Amino acid sequence: MSLLYLAGLNGQCQSPVAQSATTTADPVFESLKYKFPTKKVTLSNGQSVAYVDEGKGAETIIFIHGLGSYLPAWEKNIESLKSNYRTIALDLPGYGKSSKENVQVSMDAYAKTVLELMDKLKLKKATLAGHSMGGQIAITAALQAPERVSKLILAAPAGLETFTDQQKQLFKMTVTPESVQKTTPEQTAANYKINFYNMPAEAQHMVEERLQIMKSEQFDDYSKAVAGSVAAMVDEPVHEKLSQLKMPTLIVFGENDALIPNRYFNSTLTPKAVAEIGKERIPNSQMVMIPEAGHFLQYEQPAAFNKAVQDFMKNSTK
Repeated sequence: MSLLYLAGLNGQCQSPVAQSATTTADPVFESLKYKFPTKKVTLSNGQSVAYVDEGKGAETIIFIHGLGSYLPAWEKNIESLKSNYRTIALDLPGYGKSSKENVQVSMDAYAKTVLELMDKLKLKKATLAGHSMGGQIAITAALQAPERVSKLILAAPAGLETFTDQQKQLFKMTVTPESVQKTTPEQTAANYKINFYNMPAEAQHMVEERLQIMKSEQFDDYSKAVAGSVAAMVDEPVHEKLSQLKMPTLIVFGENDALIPNRYFNSTLTPKAVAEIGKERIPNSQMVMIPEAGHFLQYEQPAAFNKAVQDFMKNSTK
């Protein structure tokens, strides 16, 4: 599974309050294969955040993954962009090699995690790049601390669509931690496939690793994080605040995105129409549509995505 779970169905989970956070390293999650060396920092709440830090440059890009994903979602982009930029990607708490226990799951808390990671790395400002849920987190961080976000890169971001209260409730009633735990191998494979226009063979390892982590003693905590993350997306909307974003913003969508817009609740919209919502509401923004790309566009069409990012970074000004 990746990113807007089950084509937009949501999870019922109250965001747990962080309490006596621990940094237990689970051998199953630790065995996940990352292309770049993984580092860790301990946050003020005691939780451990895993990240990779590659390349050098005058500007830094921090990559934030989507729902049910992890930092390897950005490996194809880091590989190219690290030639010109310092590139950092993190595992959000609850995911990948970061802490799983007693994680506070909310867009606000995840945004604060990104900003505290910047503090730990002594970064005053950075460009935030977020995919799907990560896009909504990036927006939330930019609203919290606009002086620290030089630019935004939003890859098929959550938060541009709107949902009724009834639709939000249906989300929460449908996907629970229990339903995440009960996802079959066949459904897991289908959940990944729907993220792509044409799923590349190298993405299969993500399916295999998702099945692998089901054997972890911390899979229950991971499932709570996934379900809570979806609930947080609909409970902490950013749509009405988009006009407050003044930094240069790039909005990138795959033309064949099957997850955004939500095909059940917003079936009359197209990916381009959702991108245009962002472009219209965010003052200093531009949009790029990538052909033959689904929701996981930065992984499916990395060359086109990386070019869009490079052009934006070079040409955008405040």
